[in-house]
Amino acid sequence: MPGKVASMHDAVAAIVRDGDTVAIEGFTHLIGFSAGHEIVRQRKRDLVLARMTPDVIYDQMIAGGVARKLIFSWLGNPGVGGLNAIRRRIEPASLAGERPLEIEEYSHFGMVARYTAGAANLPFMPLRSYFETDLPKANPLIRPIKSPFSDEVVYAVPPLNPDVSIIHAQRADANGNTQIWGLLGAQKEAAFAADRVIVVVEELVDESVVRADPNRTVIPGVIVDAVVVEPYGAHPSYVQGAYDRDNRFYLDWDPISRDEEKVQAWLREWVYGLPDRAAYVEKLGAERIASLRPGPAPSGSVDYGSYR
Repeated sequence: MPGKVASMHDAVAAIVRDGDTVAIEGFTHLIGFSAGHEIVRQRKRDLVLARMTPDVIYDQMIAGGVARKLIFSWLGNPGVGGLNAIRRRIEPASLAGERPLEIEEYSHFGMVARYTAGAANLPFMPLRSYFETDLPKANPLIRPIKSPFSDEVVYAVPPLNPDVSIIHAQRADANGNTQIWGLLGAQKEAAFAADRVIVVVEELVDESVVRADPNRTVIPGVIVDAVVVEPYGAHPSYVQGAYDRDNRFYLDWDPISRDEEKVQAWLREWVYGLPDRAAYVEKLGAERIASLRPGPAPSGSVDYGSYR
């Protein structure tokens, strides 16, 4: 294939290395489950996983043994409960001699600020949101600083520069110019902050499609190392315009995650036992996929040649 297009296997094999700091971003939708599963399938090790909202994919990855540390803000199975595989790696009573998972916690805005500082090559980012919280006590990297212009004191967080950021999106061209619409998180900041970038998309389009709608281009191809075309690659999260959130999956994961043997059995069946995402989608079945088809949600159109 032309340009930077690669299979998921090849992209992860070439770009994600043992010991890397890896950020898989996407806020409620566009969550890179297929990329996370490939990292588990290839048995990457000693990763530092960063994410604003670690949810089920990081529970699965940590159950798969890929991580030594987690950098995060909110953590949970959204709308359902906790992340029990991660919990077993943190709570002393559950470790049974295992090395505990290192954790480094921030607020949502603290994570955004870290990515932003990393993207801008700044030594830190100031913010106000840690007053009257215990997070600075729990995380010594959140530090009070005095303003150079007044006696005011705010907090600062260090930059976050992932070795690899993995972003799921609706579409890209072969050179990696990537377009996203719908709810945005910190995808752009995480991509610009990273040393290497993989974009995973539902559809590969011609450059002319990207040029015709330039305001949707969130990530320019110049910073992208690989483009992976992976339909349904964000399942069970959703992709605006492609498929809805699979709420059943999140409900089903809760009882599975409470039992380590069931988690490992799930990984054997749905990750290790499948060669790729296409096999995963086939295993889900046509009826399950069809149930996630979104209804129409038309928006306005714009003629970029004339606003009149």
